[in-house]
Amino acid sequence: MAVRSLLALMVFVFCLAEVFFQHVVRGGNRRLMQDIDCGGLCKQRCSLHSRPNVCTRACGTCCVRCKCVPPGTSGNREVCGTCYTDMTTHGNKTKCP
Repeated sequence: MAVRSLLALMVFVFCLAEVFFQHVVRGGNRRLMQDIDCGGLCKQRCSLHSRPNVCTRACGTCCVRCKCVPPGTSGNREVCGTCYTDMTTHGNKTKCP
């Protein structure tokens, strides 16, 4: 009986760890991620760009797809993960500012 209880407890802990991993590490809580203000964040991100309208449009596309905009006006792209860093244009140039 004790072995069954221990086994049930281990399965329960494993399930809790999987839920935690989905929500925290992978960003599994999609409802919270959809509440991002892409327009405001991209406007701030592209404020110092030489072509702010082009930058904001590209940033908006990346934000909607990846649910992330890096902090600051340039750099820090790795903060948003491979979705943001690996997206390219038709000419194989990086898409996301």
